[in-house]
Amino acid sequence: MDYAFYQHYWWFLVSLLGALLVFLFFVQGGQSLIYQIGKKESEFQLLLDSLGKKWEITFTTLVTFGGAFFASFPLFYSTSFGGAYWVWMLILFSFVIQAVSFEYIHKQGNLLGKGTYKAFLFTNGLLAPILVGAAVSTLFFGGEFIINRGNIVDMANPTISQWTTQWHGLEAVWGGTTAFHLWNVVLGLAVFFLARCLGALYFINNIKEEEIVKRSRKQVLINAIAFLVFFLPYLIKLLLKDGLTEQPDGTFAVENYKYFNNLLANWYLIIVLLVGVVGVLYGFVCGALCKTSRKGIWFAGIGTVLVVLTLLLLAGWNGTAYYPSITDPNSSLSIANSSSSLFTLKTMSIVSLFIPLVLAYIWYVWRKMDK
Repeated sequence: MDYAFYQHYWWFLVSLLGALLVFLFFVQGGQSLIYQIGKKESEFQLLLDSLGKKWEITFTTLVTFGGAFFASFPLFYSTSFGGAYWVWMLILFSFVIQAVSFEYIHKQGNLLGKGTYKAFLFTNGLLAPILVGAAVSTLFFGGEFIINRGNIVDMANPTISQWTTQWHGLEAVWGGTTAFHLWNVVLGLAVFFLARCLGALYFINNIKEEEIVKRSRKQVLINAIAFLVFFLPYLIKLLLKDGLTEQPDGTFAVENYKYFNNLLANWYLIIVLLVGVVGVLYGFVCGALCKTSRKGIWFAGIGTVLVVLTLLLLAGWNGTAYYPSITDPNSSLSIANSSSSLFTLKTMSIVSLFIPLVLAYIWYVWRKMDK
């Protein structure tokens, strides 16, 4: 178990947390559907009660994902969260108004009224998946930053990472000096429609009300088509695009079909990806076309975790620059040049052995709250 093992181990854990987060976006997807599925106040109340039992798990997973990234790959954290701060602030803001809405929407005499909090929930359901999807896409299409490690000894300017645009992260969805943001938006929209599919599947599984289930099945079909329209071109583009490979001297060289080569180099990921794709499609079919099936959320959910896990592993493994710099390719970040020290990774790895217990606890709480 050398330094490289722990670096790859923690990239796997961070990727797994990211994959679980995308699945848990069914809460945001459900919130974005409240106007289309909850036609009456009683129906809206059922939707809100159903989502209200799960939204904190999504928020906690988001915080854990960010914390794990910070602890294991601090240079990415300082570069992205410190430089591209506007997109992360918007994501944080959308989750803040979600928490406030669930807390106050039912309280008597609240200042803003139920309609405002309902709109806040929809806003979080719209913005969070799109912005997080666009931010994740920058792991493949890069950001506009430079890194100068020599600055660490410069008392006047000790900042290692510097953003080279005034957009500070907003170029991930709009602006900047290149057209790479278009594909970031494509993935953001794919995540948004996937979240809506998962949200509708969750309602089918969790709420026994005929009209809600009927409208939810319709939404599964509509949003599944929209998801495939955006995700399939993105996946094809990703497998055919060039990437950066770290060289022994620490520089980066362009490699044609980098992510496709990564997939071939780790053949077992092909199996994981195919199983995940089949699971997602089968879950959509169960939700949209099988009138008696209520288990589509589990097939699509597990499939989502497997697909997202595979894509994130492709972003970092095999010497890949998981955060390419468009401004200066040699400033790009890889697992090897951006991780914490060996001591830190080893110490955290001991703590990570408790993760199965945490997952078991989440599962227990999930079942208990449903009952």
